[in-house]
Amino acid sequence: MDRHKTDSRYAAARLLVTLALMMIGASGMYVVPVVLPTVQAEFGVARAAASTSYSLLMIGFGVGGLLMGRLADRFGVMVPLLIGAASMGIGFTAAAHAQHIWAFNLAHGFLIGLGSSATFSPLLADTSLWWVKRRGIAVAVCASGNYLGGAVWPPIVQALVERHGWRPTYLGMALFGFAAMSALALLMRQRPPLSQPAGPSAFANGVEGRPFGLTPTAATVLLCLAGLACCVAMSMPQVHIVAYCGDLGYGPARGAEMLSLMLACGIVSRLASGLICDRIGGMRTLILGSVLQGVALLLFLPFNGLVSLYVISALFGLFQGGIVPSYAIIVREHFPAREAGARVGAVIMCTMLGMALGGWMSGKIFDVTGSYQAAFVNGIAWNLLNLAIAVFLLRGTLKPKRIVHAPA
Repeated sequence: MDRHKTDSRYAAARLLVTLALMMIGASGMYVVPVVLPTVQAEFGVARAAASTSYSLLMIGFGVGGLLMGRLADRFGVMVPLLIGAASMGIGFTAAAHAQHIWAFNLAHGFLIGLGSSATFSPLLADTSLWWVKRRGIAVAVCASGNYLGGAVWPPIVQALVERHGWRPTYLGMALFGFAAMSALALLMRQRPPLSQPAGPSAFANGVEGRPFGLTPTAATVLLCLAGLACCVAMSMPQVHIVAYCGDLGYGPARGAEMLSLMLACGIVSRLASGLICDRIGGMRTLILGSVLQGVALLLFLPFNGLVSLYVISALFGLFQGGIVPSYAIIVREHFPAREAGARVGAVIMCTMLGMALGGWMSGKIFDVTGSYQAAFVNGIAWNLLNLAIAVFLLRGTLKPKRIVHAPA
């Protein structure tokens, strides 16, 4: 049957459902930067304390991705999706009724973050198992749903908050997220094929032996550290652009527009990176994205005019959008298919921890210095660490491979 084959019509239809799920799940990630100034003012807390909600959300997203990936490996992706739908509905409702900042923050970390996680790493891993010939572009399309949600949700949330307040907005998102995710999850019952090969370069790079010339554990740890570092850098503009524009006197609405533009350009970047991935592989695509992200972060230092910030936000989205999806391709190129959910989940967990750490760290640096300039420099330093690890791992794939014979 068509639905049991990779690169099939069913796989394409499933990809469209995955795209919609990614977009809906992204609401949990991108609502906080928009409501950050309003929530900070209502609860009367410092910028770092208000940013903690985003940091906890990313921690919940990351840890949840690891757990949800393991569930998907064992039971199929529908189960974590249904759990995620319930978690998001309860989380938005709890946050809407929070009377203290700690309750607001915990709702994001333990509920909204967990719910959103079901629509990211498990779906990236699931998509990689349904495609072989065009795996790079398929994973890129899947991951674009997250940025598509990032492009759509900020202006919608900003308009609803201005008209109705952030609490009614959260209640509306609770109802919509639960209903839409639950309905779409039921279309994802079919388990992916498990016997497909990882790809033409996989066994050459040691899928069943030593990925990058390292033990599987060491290779995974380095990928996790690379993911952490790149997303500490990535989080600075994504989490704080709205607040940054408010501090410069441009207003939060302009910042929300820049965030939307940044993530819309990220869609283009993710699709382009998918095509590039199919040609040069995941690791080289990661290195390319890391270099370009560093360039964009450097541009934030000398330029803070309104037009300049719009242009740099667009460039930042174009430059960094393909970084996180490349990790899913790297895992499929260098590790066995049966471990896809767990290993992709582990690496994506660390990227989310990086977003959490970077979001909080940038807020703390602002509180200490009264400026975001030092926070941008901090992001650039972390980006250099990501680039160094990626180059080191790539060198491991270029060394002559030692054939390891199984014991008789």
